[in-house]
Amino acid sequence: MPERKSKNITRVEHRVSIEDREQRNRHKGAVLWFTGLSGAGKSTLAIALEEALFQRGFQVYVLDGDNVRAGLNSDLGFSHEDRTENIRRVGEVAALFARAGVICISAFISPYREDRAIARRAAGDKFFEVYIDADVATCERRDPKGLYKKARAGEIADFTGISAPYEIPEKPDIVIDTSRQTIGSSVNALIDFVMARLRPTDAESPHSN
Repeated sequence: MPERKSKNITRVEHRVSIEDREQRNRHKGAVLWFTGLSGAGKSTLAIALEEALFQRGFQVYVLDGDNVRAGLNSDLGFSHEDRTENIRRVGEVAALFARAGVICISAFISPYREDRAIARRAAGDKFFEVYIDADVATCERRDPKGLYKKARAGEIADFTGISAPYEIPEKPDIVIDTSRQTIGSSVNALIDFVMARLRPTDAESPHSN
C-alpha cells in the first residue's frame, strides 16, 4: 500500500449506523468480488446478477474494470504496480458501498492474491471472493473483445493468462465454472449465495412489498 500523503485526517463519525442502513435496505451490505481471466464471464454475470437482485428489491451496484479505468483510474496502466493500485482504489470504493448497506459487485481480473487480500481487508467480513472459473483455452475461444488475439500477436504487453500470471484464489467463497455452467444457472447459483449470506436483516423479505 502506498504511503499516505495526507497527514491531517480526522475520521467522520456517521450518525447513521451500518446496522440502520441495512435495516432500511432489508439486507446486509457486501462486496461480491468477481475475479477471473478476461473472457471468463465476470462482467456478463455481474450485470445479470445486478439486474436480478435489483428486481428483487436489493440495493446493488456493479463496478467494472473498463468503466472504472475510464474515470476513477484513468491515470493507471497495466504494470504490476498500476494493477495493484487499481485494485486498492476499487477495494476502498467497494468497501464504502458495503458500509452504506449496498451490495457492490466488483468485476475485475485482479490477478494477484495479495491485491485481492488488500481489497478483502478494506471491506472486512463484508467481502466475498467469487471465482469466475474458466481456463485460458475457453476464454481464448470466446475472446469477446479480441484481446487474446492481440496479446498473441504481441500487441498487448502484460496480458493476464498469456504474458502475465493469474493467481487462482485459494479459498474463494464461491466458484462459478462458466466453462460448464450456463449464464442462467450461474446467476441462479449467485442469487442463492446472496440469499443465504445477505438475507434480509429483519423478518420482511426485500421483495415482499
